[in-house]
Amino acid sequence: MKPTLLLITTLLAGATAAQQPLPVIKASSPNIAINDGGFYDAGAWTLSPKVRPDVYTADRTRQTKWVTFYTDIDSIRVKVEPGTRFNFVILYNGKDSCFTQIASAIPPQTPNTAAVTATDTIPFTVTAHSAIHAKALVNNKDTLNLHFDVGSFDFRFLRNIKTRIGKVNTLQMGTRTWNNPDVLATGNTAREMDGRFGWNLFEGKTVEIDYDHNRLLIHSQSPAHTKGYQRLKLDFIRSFVCVKGKFQLDNKDYEGSFLLDTGSDQAVILDSNWAGSRAAFGTLPLIRTAVLTDPRGVKYESRIVKAPRFALGKSTLHDVPAYILAGKSPVGFEINYLGNDLLKRFNTILDFKNDYLYLKPNKLFSGAWKERA
Repeated sequence: MKPTLLLITTLLAGATAAQQPLPVIKASSPNIAINDGGFYDAGAWTLSPKVRPDVYTADRTRQTKWVTFYTDIDSIRVKVEPGTRFNFVILYNGKDSCFTQIASAIPPQTPNTAAVTATDTIPFTVTAHSAIHAKALVNNKDTLNLHFDVGSFDFRFLRNIKTRIGKVNTLQMGTRTWNNPDVLATGNTAREMDGRFGWNLFEGKTVEIDYDHNRLLIHSQSPAHTKGYQRLKLDFIRSFVCVKGKFQLDNKDYEGSFLLDTGSDQAVILDSNWAGSRAAFGTLPLIRTAVLTDPRGVKYESRIVKAPRFALGKSTLHDVPAYILAGKSPVGFEINYLGNDLLKRFNTILDFKNDYLYLKPNKLFSGAWKERA
């Protein structure tokens, strides 16, 4: 049977559901492929008839894009803009109605009914392995060691911790409390940590990472005190927080996109394809070889080289150790990483409302690198 392509313009969830039937597509297999703004994933989704609705959160962007769901016999194409929700039904084997929603990663705007600017404070320490370590009180009784990982999403506990605690009703860090948060299991996290928390918990807010005073400040408004900071544009690639940076080698600039990975204790990690296509990186002095492990436990053989200069905006760092991965990227597409051995050298403001990054060198800026020749 030739798939039927339904061209759907943006509709807000529930706005018309009570007035007209939801669109329906058919499936005889539970496996769904998704094209999200040009990124195609053949195994992206599995039907779950008992979940109503089963929400697919589209990759974060402030641009209008199209998301297409492909069953084995049908398809539906949905226009996604910031704040939109679209509901439809996938009829599985002619009998099971799978109520499905495609949601923008950016929530709908709500009227600003209060003039009060709220700020939460989460104290932290920087561990010996460069992790941003915060204490979390779970269900008013269990204290966990979590680290803030801008390269991750949601709350994630080590599997044994998640099993022991069970349902999380409340989670408090500093003055901020989450009620009934979603918590996922993970097999790997920063050293000596019980889990981590990701950037998307602060969507639409401003997160200030103040290494001089060891505190995270979560502001409800855009930053007002940015004197002394430089401003860079944040990019979101497959919902990962990225920024442009460049190496300066032999009087030539090599610019690329770098994922902000505060969960890593390294300085820079380079994608094998990105570095391999630039011959200059093959001539850099070798520090040593090593094996890196990603949050899923997958190991990557790497070469650690010394790069003479790396620039973030107007700030230049010298003799930067850079891992060059061997094999495919951990996230499935070409991207480089900035770990917290580098990022901790800047007091950082992440404006997730306007998508800007503010950086100012701090007391750690001139400290020794973890990897030294």
